[in-house]
Amino acid sequence: MITKFQNIIPSFKTRWTIEGGYAEVLHIAFPLILSTSALSLQHFIDRLFLTWHSPEAVAAAMPAGILNLALISIFVGTASYVGTFVAQYTGAGNDRMIGISVWQGIYISLFGGLFYLIFIPLAGPIFSAVHHAPLVQNYETIYFKVLTLGAFPSIASAALTGFYAGQGKTWPVLWINLVATIVNIVGDYLLIFGKFGFPAMGIQGAGIATDLSLLTSMILFIVLIFRSERNRRQYALKNWKFDRKLFGRLIRFGLPSGVQFFIDMAGFTVFLFIMGRLGTTQLAATNVAFNINNLAFMPMMGLGATVSILVGQYLGKDQPTLAERSVYSCFHLTFIYMFSISVAYFFFPEFFMIPFDSKVNPEQFRPVREIAVVLLKFVAVYSIFDTLNIIFASAIKGAGDTRFVMIMLVFLSFGLMVIPTYIVVVILKMNVYAAWACASLYVITLGLIFYARFLNGKWKSMRVIETVIPIITPSMPDLPTPD
Repeated sequence: MITKFQNIIPSFKTRWTIEGGYAEVLHIAFPLILSTSALSLQHFIDRLFLTWHSPEAVAAAMPAGILNLALISIFVGTASYVGTFVAQYTGAGNDRMIGISVWQGIYISLFGGLFYLIFIPLAGPIFSAVHHAPLVQNYETIYFKVLTLGAFPSIASAALTGFYAGQGKTWPVLWINLVATIVNIVGDYLLIFGKFGFPAMGIQGAGIATDLSLLTSMILFIVLIFRSERNRRQYALKNWKFDRKLFGRLIRFGLPSGVQFFIDMAGFTVFLFIMGRLGTTQLAATNVAFNINNLAFMPMMGLGATVSILVGQYLGKDQPTLAERSVYSCFHLTFIYMFSISVAYFFFPEFFMIPFDSKVNPEQFRPVREIAVVLLKFVAVYSIFDTLNIIFASAIKGAGDTRFVMIMLVFLSFGLMVIPTYIVVVILKMNVYAAWACASLYVITLGLIFYARFLNGKWKSMRVIETVIPIITPSMPDLPTPD
């Protein structure tokens, strides 16, 4: 036993420094983890300030914001797949194609931004159909219309992020997201409440602040990319033309990724709507549990993005063994983190309820609290398997296996979560815990399937970039030599 324990230390030290090891993973992942945390902070501040403004405003912000994210996620998911192309071209040493790939993502953002404008006249009818209170409906319509104007910079920023992230240069992504977060928070304060001479615009001001944040992010990416003479010469200016074949490949591999994001978000949105049929208490407890889960979930998204980057780069170098090693290095780190959080969720759920207890009526919140504490135990169990989901789905997507991920999300989201939840809640009249058992089964199954797909190894031979066929110069046959 002592010998085995002693052997762990050299193994850990070796894996820390080698290619595809822990140090390389953390070098890329740390800025991405902070970036995703900054984005979650933006959403938190939006909701907090709107809560201070009026209950109708914060009630309207959630459905309008979710609808905006769901509709735009198809374009954002497609454009963000530029990062995988950049990663594989970086690994292959084909720098010229990096700029061309990013430009194809920009063209997707132009189309997406224009297409998204058709939802502006549809906003009123959409929100009137859900039969919310008249004032809430009005706020929902206003907020959604304003957010629609930020579609182009949002999609473009997703493509431009791939320029740096795909090359493993994640620190610029962090700094830009931090600046954009500050713009959003300051804009919220000035425009929601009307500070320092600005008009008090309420929920409309929150939407404008979000759009300004997205615009800031896009502008900063453009400025940063064009600032370098090498970038201007090699990436930005020479390669702006539309490339039909490359654009087609980006749609072929990226669109399933975008659809996957949409289905994933839509599935959980429908799950929340069904929870609302159980009652306000059950819906509130579900929201509390999901909000707490997001605290742990966002760092995993940064690690998932890191997996896709490293898999793309190593496959571009035609080194699938190192790609596999980097995936397991990410999995080790993520599992240690997530297992620790899950233990805390399961054995100390009351600790996570403290922020929610601080400014509520104890008697009114007690039934919500009692349900949420139990739901955190569900979160504790499925979060461990969610590690498999995030890491191994990101790994095969980094290779180009996006269609498989999309198909699994479509079938399992509806087959194991949405439809079963509807049956147990609406038809069988069962409680909130039965519904959460369906959601947990969905996450667990998804994680196991993606891990099995990874073990299958098909991803090792997949590429999103074109295959370069080596040119072999034929040699002349030896001529007979006279004696």
